[in-house]
Amino acid sequence: MAKNQQRVKDKTTEETGVGKISSGEAPVNAIVEQFIGKTGARGEVTQVKLKVLDGRNKGRSLRRNIKGLIKVGDLITLRETEIEARRIRTGGGKY
Repeated sequence: MAKNQQRVKDKTTEETGVGKISSGEAPVNAIVEQFIGKTGARGEVTQVKLKVLDGRNKGRSLRRNIKGLIKVGDLITLRETEIEARRIRTGGGKY
């Protein structure tokens, strides 16, 4: 190290808030109400409509992307209920 060069302290997850639950609440359960469609480059992600069962947003209906096997009636644990997935664009494009 040079004489005048000082070491910069790395930011931790505590300082930046990265990796934490943003709302400060515990994870909540939701149930899959409806299958909307497949998305992702290879169709590996499923977009579903969920209904939140408990927590601050109890009864709210959300649209989320889920990777893996899923069916209507499955119970999902959500880390947060503020963010909702964008709607899937349907065909209509030129190929």
